[in-house]
Amino acid sequence: MTLEDIEAMEGEIITPDIAAKILQCNPAYIRVAARQCPERLGFPVSVCGHRVRIPRRAFINFMRGTTA
Repeated sequence: MTLEDIEAMEGEIITPDIAAKILQCNPAYIRVAARQCPERLGFPVSVCGHRVRIPRRAFINFMRGTTA
C-alpha cells in the first residue's frame, strides 16, 4: 500500500493497520500511542472504546508535510 492508494480511497477514516503500512511500523504501536500520548503521533486520532480511527486527509497531510 502506498500513500497514493490512501489518497484514492473513498472513506474518510483509515485504521492503524493501514497507517502502519505507510509508516512501516507495527500497528499496535499506533494503537498504544493513540491511547497513551496521541500528541506524539503527529496526526490526529480518535479513540472510541477499543477502536482507533485516523482521519484519512489529516494523515495524508501529515505524510506530505502540509497543514491544509
